[in-house]
Amino acid sequence: MWTRLLTPKWVLLHLLVAALFVATFFLGAWQLGKAENGGGAVNWSYALQWPLYGFMGLWFYVRMVREELRRDPDEDEPGNAVVLYQRPRIDTTGDPELAAYNAYLAELNERALGQRGPGGR
Repeated sequence: MWTRLLTPKWVLLHLLVAALFVATFFLGAWQLGKAENGGGAVNWSYALQWPLYGFMGLWFYVRMVREELRRDPDEDEPGNAVVLYQRPRIDTTGDPELAAYNAYLAELNERALGQRGPGGR
């Protein structure tokens, strides 16, 4: 279960979050130094806000990790979801101009699908 959090993507994310969490405290200390050296109320507020930003980011990250651990790892495999395609219906009731425009769009769609080969493009 925990091995999913040791993939290269997650390890990089762990390191990034740790670095940003520490950086918010350095930024808070820097703002505190500016505030103590005669800075205004803005510096005092930022001195308090930077650590709060760090804890808020850490809180969101912990929630993201918990969601990853609760998630079923097989749901990412292709072919689990059934996607049904339904051709759009052409509205022939009501406005004849709209019906003509819808028929024109359907014709363009058929031409575009006809130009594609079996491999897509």
